[in-house]
Amino acid sequence: MKIGIEGQRLFRKKKHGMDVVALELINNLQEIDKKNEYVLFIKPDSDDQCIKETENFKIVKLKSRSFPIWEQCSLPRAARKEGCEILHCTSNTAPLKTKIPLIVTLHDIIYLEHISLLTKAGTWYQKFGNMYRRYVVPRIVKSSKRIITVSNFEKKRIKNFFKLPETDHRLVAIYNGVGEHFKPVTDKEELKRVKEKYNLPDEFFFFFGNTDPKKNTKGALEAFSKFIAKSDKKIPLVMLDYDKNELNSILSDIGDKDLINHIQLTGYIVNTDLPAIYQLCTIFLYPSLRESFGIPMLEAMGCGTPVITSNTSSMPEVSGNAALIIDPHKPEEITEGIFKLLNDKKLYNELREKGFEQVKKFSWRTMAENVLKLYEEVYKENKK
Repeated sequence: MKIGIEGQRLFRKKKHGMDVVALELINNLQEIDKKNEYVLFIKPDSDDQCIKETENFKIVKLKSRSFPIWEQCSLPRAARKEGCEILHCTSNTAPLKTKIPLIVTLHDIIYLEHISLLTKAGTWYQKFGNMYRRYVVPRIVKSSKRIITVSNFEKKRIKNFFKLPETDHRLVAIYNGVGEHFKPVTDKEELKRVKEKYNLPDEFFFFFGNTDPKKNTKGALEAFSKFIAKSDKKIPLVMLDYDKNELNSILSDIGDKDLINHIQLTGYIVNTDLPAIYQLCTIFLYPSLRESFGIPMLEAMGCGTPVITSNTSSMPEVSGNAALIIDPHKPEEITEGIFKLLNDKKLYNELREKGFEQVKKFSWRTMAENVLKLYEEVYKENKK
């Protein structure tokens, strides 16, 4: 069979969650499947050639001024031209009109839920993306041959939202994995290199903040502000890839502009540097309001770093008993969690060991094998 895979953003240098999942899927399919043919559809808007063509993997670069035009016009036209018998769209949306059997990875449906497009939260780019998804997703849920999501929590959420019958076999939960390089870094020179590259302090907390409301950046900063006010030891917070003006705005909102003196912004961190940063940090903070999976939790656990995460959505499912669970709506609980881990070495070490075990349950190879089975199912169904 010939399978088309949408990987529109994969060649951009700054990759994020859905990009990482698509890249890991393709990398593992290249290793396990030498029989079927694949066509990868990429938008060449940067020069990070992270995927190479092989005998049965072809890369097609499609240019377009905007993503909606790329996805709705250029992608189905190119997939038809290449003779694809299945088209897998990996990032929540897909063409509305295509005769090719469609598989879509629906990571989450947060944009269909309570977060308003008219609130101040989120950037205008994010709001436009949400509007596009709100229009497209309900329609492709009806037309897709398979809908892949990434946790049992999200599967239930999607099924309930769209009122899908229990007998609907199209919706399938397939867990994400965690990269094999997320493990304790034993090379002292590598730790030194990364520490110097990002000018990291000797001791710090690590937080993936961004402007997406679900990440709970304001709540995390409120909790950190309470920690700094109460603690004799002023351990700083390192934040990845966050705009300083946005940060100052939030600090103004929470009434603690001076907190900026205890925060370090790293800019974008390349994926291969993350294991060393997880290893160097004391605690990884992941108090999101809503996640469909939560890969960073597993990355931190794989590197031996205790995690504080939320009691909401998929996070208890993915973290198991290997994280300190808090209510993300209560910043004081995050603060208490920080003090608890700092003061209870037994708990700290227990979570480290449990984290190593929890990570073993998630594999990109297993994810790719399960997706490949879906390709085979849909191909057979379409040939009947």
